[in-house]
Amino acid sequence: MSKKAIILLSGGLDSVTVLALAKQQGFLCYALSFNYGQRHNAELTAAKKIASDYQVISHKIIDLDLASIGGSALTDEHIAVPNTPQSGIPVTYVPARNTIFLSLALGWAEVLQAYNIFIGVNAVDYSGYPDCRPEFINAFQTLANVATKTSVEGLFIKIHTPLIKLTKADIIRQGIALGVNYQQTISCYSADKNGYACGVCDACRLRRIGFEQVAIDDPTNYQ
Repeated sequence: MSKKAIILLSGGLDSVTVLALAKQQGFLCYALSFNYGQRHNAELTAAKKIASDYQVISHKIIDLDLASIGGSALTDEHIAVPNTPQSGIPVTYVPARNTIFLSLALGWAEVLQAYNIFIGVNAVDYSGYPDCRPEFINAFQTLANVATKTSVEGLFIKIHTPLIKLTKADIIRQGIALGVNYQQTISCYSADKNGYACGVCDACRLRRIGFEQVAIDDPTNYQ
């Protein structure tokens, strides 16, 4: 069985940890990122650097226009990014984002004959997005193995979510043990053009708390 794997690489803390884990497990890594109309390109700049440093076999960046449908503070400039925690599903949720990302990863996996897809979703220290939960991953796993030529021919494509039950602190500990340089990553929803994080959005808050719980200096470049 092929040891090729597609790694969804956003340029953030979680996705680089997943890439490091996949490399440690001996997978031949193909990184997949998306220019989907998000507020800033700092995460894509980070993803390119990370993909280069980890010497992935190929790094593909797919252009999508999720901003054309809006509905999220990350893709619609008329919706402000909250500076305080929100109840329920926050406005930073991007409708169907992980469904779309995983679908495109599934297509590339078929082309490459790669039978493994890694995604850094987390359902412990996260913002409450429905497409980060085990229920979603289990449903997509079922879809992946009825919707493809690969599955009809009797092969199995596995969706790997190694971080889904970990706290942010646990993720950071694992990454540090793997030698991950978190200073290269960007998690912020409102980073400036130089890639400096705002320090107050939900992504920055969760990231900062994670480093505090691990009791190491937060290497994030803040505005």
